Amino acid sequence: MLLQTQSLALLPLTPSKPISKTQFFRLQKPNPFRKTQFRAPRCSLSAVSELTRLEKTCSKPFPAEVSRTIVELVSVGTLSTLTQEGWPLGIGVRFAVDTEGTPVLCLDASNSQFSIDRRSSLHVQLEQSGLRTPQCTIVGSIDKPEDRKFLKYLHSVWRKRFEEEVDEDLIYVVDVERVLQMEDFKEVGTWVTSSDYKNAQPDPLRDFSEKLVNEINTNSIEDINRFCNIYADLDFQVSEAKLVWVDRLGLDLRLWSPQNGIFEVRIPFPRDVTDEKGAKSMFNCMAQLAWEVEKNFHAPDFEKVKQVKQITNV
Repeated sequence: MLLQTQSLALLPLTPSKPISKTQFFRLQKPNPFRKTQFRAPRCSLSAVSELTRLEKTCSKPFPAEVSRTIVELVSVGTLSTLTQEGWPLGIGVRFAVDTEGTPVLCLDASNSQFSIDRRSSLHVQLEQSGLRTPQCTIVGSIDKPEDRKFLKYLHSVWRKRFEEEVDEDLIYVVDVERVLQMEDFKEVGTWVTSSDYKNAQPDPLRDFSEKLVNEINTNSIEDINRFCNIYADLDFQVSEAKLVWVDRLGLDLRLWSPQNGIFEVRIPFPRDVTDEKGAKSMFNCMAQLAWEVEKNFHAPDFEKVKQVKQITNV
């Protein structure tokens, strides 16, 4: 789902949201958006003066980036090859990936079918918040590296992922030819070229995104519901909303409507974030602005998200 380019216009205003003793995120640094230090413990987008309009050229990661993120977070997949009889056979395998996302496998002699046909695919899927399962299928061929120096490097890749030693003679790689990336079950996939996949970078928030999602859904569900009302242009009533995933470009929300069904909406960040502190700060800033708009301290001056995706696979 491709969402429209979003922009947020920020206006100066003095009222700020009251601070609860159980406030979820507490910022230790002054608001990164403003030029002068403000002593309030919670950042306020309404105090921004130097950035009056933030334009985004992309509101969600590209499929190649999503695929690289999946293989970085998951270490188990399904390897499929052809048997001697020509039947496709899939087995569960553990794998590591090198700096270009090339899967590294450890296979023993019992996997004799791999010598019959080197063509193969590795299917990997990532469960997000129990609500969505993005996945990628790497299509390529199984190779047995011969260069001893390269084998030692692959051995170090395996040891770093699994903290165990492995016989270098059992190491194989999947030479990536192309990748099929899917947002969820029953979704239409997007083909990614080998060069795009290898040149893409995994999402910088990947290692703590799941933790952030769980904490926000537990402690800040009121803010999530407010995001639906303030940042999304919906023509139906939302009875429940949950955060599904957070990445460097924004938030994915799952919405439930009693009359209309289940939907997903993408709420982009005003700017990219690169680490956990930046993600927490950005969430706080957007929550503050949404609260001020809801309380009519000032009129919203940003374009709302107009595109939502209905979920039919549940």
